[in-house]
Parts: sequence; C-alpha cells; structure tokens
Amino acid sequence: MGKAFSAVATWSGWLLFLAALATLAVLLPDSAFDKRNAHYWVALGSIGLWRYTLGAIHFVRAMIFLHYRFPKIRRQMAEMQARGLPPAPIYLMVTSFRIDTTTSAAVYRSVIQEAMAWTGKATIVASIVEMADEQMIKMLWDRHAPPENVRLLIVRIPGTGKRDALAQGFRAISRDMPEDDALVAVIDGDTVLDPGVLAKTAPYFQSRPNMGALTTNEYCNVQGSYLMQEWHRLRFAQRNLNMCSMALSHRVLTLTGRMSMFRACIVTSPEFIRDVEYDHLDHWRLGRFRFLTGDDKSSWYSLMRLGWDTWYVPDASITTVEHPPDKNFVRASRKLMFRWYGNSLRQNQRATRLGWKRLGGFTWYVLLDQRISMWTSLLGISVALWGSLLYGPAMLMGYLLWIGCSRFVLTLLLAFSGHHIGPSFPTLLYYNQIVGSLTKIKVSFHLDQQSWTRQDTRLRRDLEPWQARFNRWSSPALLASSACIFAAVVVSVI
Repeated sequence: MGKAFSAVATWSGWLLFLAALATLAVLLPDSAFDKRNAHYWVALGSIGLWRYTLGAIHFVRAMIFLHYRFPKIRRQMAEMQARGLPPAPIYLMVTSFRIDTTTSAAVYRSVIQEAMAWTGKATIVASIVEMADEQMIKMLWDRHAPPENVRLLIVRIPGTGKRDALAQGFRAISRDMPEDDALVAVIDGDTVLDPGVLAKTAPYFQSRPNMGALTTNEYCNVQGSYLMQEWHRLRFAQRNLNMCSMALSHRVLTLTGRMSMFRACIVTSPEFIRDVEYDHLDHWRLGRFRFLTGDDKSSWYSLMRLGWDTWYVPDASITTVEHPPDKNFVRASRKLMFRWYGNSLRQNQRATRLGWKRLGGFTWYVLLDQRISMWTSLLGISVALWGSLLYGPAMLMGYLLWIGCSRFVLTLLLAFSGHHIGPSFPTLLYYNQIVGSLTKIKVSFHLDQQSWTRQDTRLRRDLEPWQARFNRWSSPALLASSACIFAAVVVSVI
C-alpha cells in the first residue's frame, strides 16, 4: 500500500511539474522574442553553452566509464581472482562520536558481518570516545561470535574531533605491523556497509599497483522531511556521475570519509598521518589556520601530492544514515553546503598548484572551474533579472521556462546514474545552483570559518588583536567589492 501511494505521489508530482511548464509556455508573450531583444538571448545562450559544455563532457565520460571502461576492468579483476590469488589482510577502521545507538548498532553489525564474510584476515578497529559505544560493540561481537581470522581492536580517544580519531586509529594499525599488501577501509560511524562491499573493492588493489585508494557508491537513509530526503538523493546521484567521470582519469576528487579503502602502507606512514591530523592552509590574507573538517579532502590531497592514483567502484555501495542539522530545510541545507563547499575550496587553493602534469589536464581544469563556476552559475539569473527591468517581465518568464525545461532534461540524465530520481529534482537542481553558488562565494572569502554540524568543535586561533580585526573586516570588504565587479559585468553584458 505504501509503495503504491508513493508511486501515485511521484507521478502526480511529475504531472504537476510538466503542467507548470506548459502553463508558463502558454503565458509567455510574443514580445519575449522580439528582434530588439536578440542580444539578451544571445547573452543568456552563450552563458548556458559555456556551463552546459562541461556538464555534457562529464556525462559522456561517466557513461564511457560506467558502461565500457569499468566492466572491462572488472572482468580483468575476475580473471585474476580465478587464478587463486590470496585475499589481502583488511583493517576496517570505524570512527564514532555522538551517533545515536540505533545507527551505531546497525553500522557495527554490518562491519562485523562483512569482516566475517571476508576469506582473509580481518581486523575491526573501533576508534571511539564513549564507554557506551565500547559496551555496545562488545555485545554485538559476542552475539556474532566471529571466527579466528577476525579480530577486534578498540581505540579509546578524547572527543577532540574526527581528525584526531583517524590519526589515533592509523597509529594503532601501524603498531599492529600490517603486512605489505594489507588494506585499510576507513568507515564513518553513520555508514552501513552493503553486503559484499569488501569483495567488490579489495581485489582491485592487486590488479592496479599504482592505485593508492578508492571510494564507493553511496545511497542514503535520511532522517528528515521529504524535501531533505530528495535533496540528499539528488546529491548522491550527481556524485555518482561525477565520480565515474573523474575515475576515467584515475583522479576522483575526494576520498569520502563515509567509506574509502587505502593501502595500509600509505595510512600508516607518518607523513600521511601528519597530513590528516595537522592539515592546514597558509593564506595570504587570513594567515595560517588548521583544518577542522574535510579529512577526506586532506587524504585525497596527500595521495595526489605523493603521486598515487585514486579510483571509484560504482557497483560497491554503502548506505549512510543522514541526520540533518536542522528541521528547517533551508537552514539545514545551507549549513551542510557551508561545510562541504568550505572543505572543497580550502583544498582547491593548493591542489591546483600541483599542476596539470601531476593531476592530469582534465582534473586540473575541473579544479580550476570550481573557482569560476560559483560566479558563472549566477550570471543567468542576474542577466534575466536585469533584462526584465530593461525589457519587461517577459524576459524573466522566458528564462524560467528555459530553467524548467533544462533541469527536467538534466534530471532525466541523472536516471542513468542508477539512482532514484523524483519530481522535486528539477527545482532542487536550480536551488543548489543559486544557493550553492552564493554559499561558495561567501565561503571563498571566509575560508577560516569552519565547524562540524554534529559536534561543537570550532577553530580557535590565538591571533594578534590587529590581525583578528583585519580578518573580520577584510573578508566582507573583499566580498562586497567582488559583488560590485560582478554586477558591473552583468550590466555590461546586455
């Protein structure tokens, strides 16, 4: 009954969306296409062509990887496994802090079951803060009664942040003296492993000697409103396509902390541990500051700097349990975007300096485009609003019709990712474009502002009074100056 109601609601949503597009098309006056307004549409079309070209390239690359390159590599891996190669020892490191008991139990249950399903040696490393978590883990351990090839290692740490938890866990693995071919799966405390994820990921390290790490496909179980659920599903569908595109160059742009797998020789090296634990940025205006969040970006940057490849396995999946930081959708999404985009932009500042020879030409350009797209994504709506003031509301109506049609097509293309799509996706795509761009612009001038959404861990800097005042006033001043320059460009376009 529930599935039938959901299907009816979904189809009703699509019909309502298409009806709104049809109504807008009928109401659009002929004056919108007056020859005197031709330069307005040329300006909008040029902006759209620029932005959609990169999107089209990403989509084509993703389809090549998903339907040609990855199946070919998977067959090669299966052939190697058929030769009887011994399975590598695996460490499954889980970091947990302030996660509800129900979620933690589901996570550790899945981890124990995956470790038991692995035919080689498996060691579960629980990096935890609270005694209640330790008791819960031991209870699950006794209930499952794992075989001798599966071990449990509990690492108790102070609740000073995820980076410290990761570093302590990596050092514990290092003290265990892992074998040369050992692997480490880094798992968040809110990530439930889908059955078979280890068997679908670990063997690739044997067939790809220069691969330092890989990450997996993600689905979500969102503890929030319908809109928040759809927003997360949209994000993971987009993530899958982008990951497939970047994996074609062996350069995925992040090793998500939800579940990524590394060679043990990498995560146990003092240099890598230092990169994760004490990562920082030397900024020309804000000075030096440590990173609180974004450990997945730090690990990615460390591997890029050391010359390792990174990869993506689309048929190996995990399910994350999402707890939005606020019941209000707008406030929750803005908080999450501020954290996510801040992590990306802080790493972007230095990742592009590695150069196209180290990163590859396409990866280097995508990183560079991250800085540009936050502004170009706002050009369309800005030109439309200015054009409506000059030539009448028909210009804005025409723009909205274009947005509705183009986002509908983009949503249909997301279906090729294998993820769920819904009638709210076209609207949420545009919401992400506008609100996301505004958030990125703000973050780019306030890179030192960062905080977790689950724990109250904030950056505290012992700055000189003059430096604190300079940072406090220079950030909004530069932001306002950049906004004025952007407005001048918009006005000059039409």
